[in-house]
Amino acid sequence: MPRFRFNPRRARAGLPLAACALLAACVSVAVPPLPRGDLPPAWRNAVEGNTPTPDLHGWWESFGDPQLDALIDQALHDNLDVQQAALRLRAARALESVSDAEYKPQLAFRTLSLPTPEATANYFQAGFDAQWELGLFGRRQAERDIAAGETGAAQAQWQSARVSLVAEVVRAYLQLRGAQTREKLLQEIADAMQKKVRLIEVRERLRLASRMDVEREEADSAQAQAALAEPRAQIAQAAQTLALLLGRNAPPEDLLVPKPLPVSTQTGFDSVPADLLRTRPEIAQAQAQVLKAAGELGIAHADRFPRIGLGGAITWAARVSGADHLGSVHRTAGLGPVIDIPLFDWGMRAAAEYARDDELKAAVLAYRQAVLQGVADVESALAELHQAREAALHADESAQALQRSARMTSRLRELNQVDDVDVADANAAWWKAQLDAEQAREREGVACIALYKALGGAPLPQDQQ
Repeated sequence: MPRFRFNPRRARAGLPLAACALLAACVSVAVPPLPRGDLPPAWRNAVEGNTPTPDLHGWWESFGDPQLDALIDQALHDNLDVQQAALRLRAARALESVSDAEYKPQLAFRTLSLPTPEATANYFQAGFDAQWELGLFGRRQAERDIAAGETGAAQAQWQSARVSLVAEVVRAYLQLRGAQTREKLLQEIADAMQKKVRLIEVRERLRLASRMDVEREEADSAQAQAALAEPRAQIAQAAQTLALLLGRNAPPEDLLVPKPLPVSTQTGFDSVPADLLRTRPEIAQAQAQVLKAAGELGIAHADRFPRIGLGGAITWAARVSGADHLGSVHRTAGLGPVIDIPLFDWGMRAAAEYARDDELKAAVLAYRQAVLQGVADVESALAELHQAREAALHADESAQALQRSARMTSRLRELNQVDDVDVADANAAWWKAQLDAEQAREREGVACIALYKALGGAPLPQDQQ
C-alpha cells in the first residue's frame, strides 16, 4: 500500500488541505480534496485603506500602556491554567520522544519461584529475556503519528490557554479602567445634580419654581447617586479577576489607583484568512486530532497483518528443597523468530479498521469545521469592531459639541445672560456625553480584543520564535 507523508513546510499556507494530506497518509482509498472555499480570499468585513495592524503576537501593545504590558508578562508566567497546560505539553513531548521505543530491542532480567506440586521444594529461575518487534506494516510510523498528534493537541491547548489569558487580562484591565473613569464622571454628574437641587430650592423660596420642580430634581439627584454603585462594583470585580488571572489572591495595589482608559492607536487590519491556519489554536488542535486519528487507523490496519520479531532468553534454573539445600543448576538459552498471525477473529480486526477509518474522516470534517468556525468568528469580530469604532467616533463628536456648548454657557453666565441652573444643566449634559463616549471607547476595546482572540493572537512559544 503506498504511503504519502505530509510535509507542513512545503504546504501552501493559503489552502486548508493539511488534514486531507494527513488522511491520505494511512488510507488506501482515494479521498476527495477539501473545498478551497473553506477559506475566503479576503475578509468581507475588513475596512480597506487603513494602516497595518501590529503583529498578532503583540497586539495589546497598541494600547500604549506599560502597566498592561507588564500585567500580561506576569500573567503568562504565573497563570495557573497556562502552567497546567505547559506541564501537559511537557508530558506529551516526553512520551513522543519514546513513541517507537516498543519497536527497538528490549532486554529484561526476571526471576521466578514456583513450588512443586507436593509442596516439598521450589523451582527457582533467573535469566535474561530479549525481544525485538520489527514494527512492520506501518505500525511503528502509526505509533509516531499518534504520539505526534497528542503532542500537537497538547501544544494547541497550551497556546489556546495563552490566547485566552492575554485576551482576558486585556479585557479585565479595560473594564477596570473604564469603570474607574465612569465612577469619576458619574460622581461629577451627581455633584452637579446636588448643586442643581440647591439652586432649585432657592428658586422655590423666591417663588420662581414649584415644589414639584424640587421633587423632580431630588429624584434625578438620587438616581445619579444610585448610578455610582455599578462602576464601583465593576472596579472590584475587574480587579479580582486580574488577581485570579495573575495567580494571586488579591490584586496589586497600584491597579486600584485610577488611570484613564487606554485606547488602541491601531485603526487598520492587514491579516489575511490564511493566517488562521498558523495562529488559531483551535485549528491546530483539530489538525493534531487528524494526525492522531490517522495513526490509530494505521495501528488498526497493521493489526490485520502478522506481528514479527526476534526473541531470545538465557535462563538458569535450580531445585531448592528445605532451607539450605540447592540442587544442580541448569542453564538454557534460545533465540528465534516471534510470530503472531491473526487467523480468525469473527471480523473484529476488520471492524476496528473500518471504525478507525470513519473516525479519521470525522476528524477531517472537524478540521474543516474548525476552519469555518474561525472564519465566522473573525468576520463577526470585524463587523463588531467596525460598528464599535463608528459609535465611538460619533460619541466623541457629541461630547465635543456639548463641551463647546458648556463653555459658551459659562461665558453667557459671566455676562449674566443665563443663571447657574443653566450652567449646571450644560455641564451635566457634557459629562453625560463624556460618559457615553467612554463607554463607547470601552466597547471598541472589547471588540478589538474579540478580534485578536478570534485570530489566535498571543505571544509565540519560545520554541517557535
